[in-house]
Amino acid sequence: MSKRALITGITGQDGSYLTELLLGQGYEVHGIIRRASTFNTDRIDHIYEDPHGSQRRLFLHYGDLSTGEQLSNLIYNMQPEEIYHLGAQSHVRVSFDAPEFTGDITALGTTRILEAVRNSGIRCRFYQAGSSEMFGSTPPPQNEGTPFHPRSPYGAAKVYGHWMTVNYREAYGMFAANGILFNHESPRRGETFVTRKITRAVARIQSGKQSKLYLGNLDARRDWGYAPEFVEGMWRILQQEAPSDYVLGTGESHTIREFLDEAFGYVDLDWRDYVELDPRYLRPSEVEYLLADPARAERELGWEPKIKFKELVRIMVDADVEAIGVTPKGDGRLILKEKFGDWHQWAGSVSKCLEAVAGSALGD
Repeated sequence: MSKRALITGITGQDGSYLTELLLGQGYEVHGIIRRASTFNTDRIDHIYEDPHGSQRRLFLHYGDLSTGEQLSNLIYNMQPEEIYHLGAQSHVRVSFDAPEFTGDITALGTTRILEAVRNSGIRCRFYQAGSSEMFGSTPPPQNEGTPFHPRSPYGAAKVYGHWMTVNYREAYGMFAANGILFNHESPRRGETFVTRKITRAVARIQSGKQSKLYLGNLDARRDWGYAPEFVEGMWRILQQEAPSDYVLGTGESHTIREFLDEAFGYVDLDWRDYVELDPRYLRPSEVEYLLADPARAERELGWEPKIKFKELVRIMVDADVEAIGVTPKGDGRLILKEKFGDWHQWAGSVSKCLEAVAGSALGD
C-alpha cells in the first residue's frame, strides 16, 4: 500500500517539485491550496489529475494556514503518514511591509499544523521548512549549532516555527524535524525573488522586451542551490530513524553582483548597461552573508547537491529564454540531462510549467 503525504504550499516552487518526487516514488499526495477566484495551480498543472478519475494519486483540498479547525479536520480525515509543511508568507522584503500577516501565517501557521497533528492523535512524520534567514547576522559558515539572529519579520517567524517544532518533538514525542534550507532556486522560482527577477530580465532584455532591471543591495552574499535537489533532502530527513534538524546548502556563497555577471555574461551582455538601483528594494535591516555548512546532511542523510552556482544560473537563464519563445544557448538542458538523466527531464518538469504561465509571467 502506498504512503500518504500531505503538503502545505503544494503550489509553490518546492511543493511542486516535492509532489513530482513523491508521486514518482509511489506516494498518494494530498495538497492544501487557498481558495481564489483565479487559477493558482500553474506549477502543478502538468501533473494535475482529473478528480473524476479512479486511479489518481494527487488530491487537492481547500484550506488556509490561518484556520486551525479546518486544518485539524483535514488532517484527521486524511490520516497522512508524512506532512511536509512548506506553506508560508515567504518573501523577505514583503515581510517588512506585512509583519503581522507574516507572523500569523509563517509562525502561527506552523503551530496550527502541529496542534492539528497532536489533537488528531495520528502518528505521522512532520517536516518544518526552516530558512537560512533565521541565521541573519550570525557570522558564516552556519550549521545546526549556529545561533539564530534573524534580521526580518520573515526570519523571526521562521525561528518561532523552528522552536515550536522542537518543542512538540520534545514535549509530545512527535516525529517533528526541521530542515534549515539555504537559498534554493529554479525556473519555478517566483518572479519577484531576485534570482528569477534577474534571469527573467536577461531573457526579456535579450529579446528587446525590457530595457532596465531595478534591484536593491547587490553585495549580499547567498548560498544558492537547485530546488529539486533540496526537496529530495526534505524527503530524506523524514526517512531517518529519529527526528532531528538538518542544514541543507551547497557550501558556496556568491554575491548578487556575481549572479548578474554569470546571468548576463552567459548571453554576452554586460549587466552594468541595464541594472539600476531602486531604494524601494532595500531592506530596513540586511542579511549580508549566508554560507551553509552541510556536513551533517552529507554524513547522515547521504545528501550532496550536484548543481552548483554557475550551473544553476545557466539552467534558469535557458528556461526563461526558452519560455519567451527564443532558442536558448542550451547549456541548461545539457546540465540537467547529464546530472539527472530521466529523473528530471527539462521538457516535462521545466518548460511545460513555464509555458503554462508565459502570458502572465513573461509578457506578450
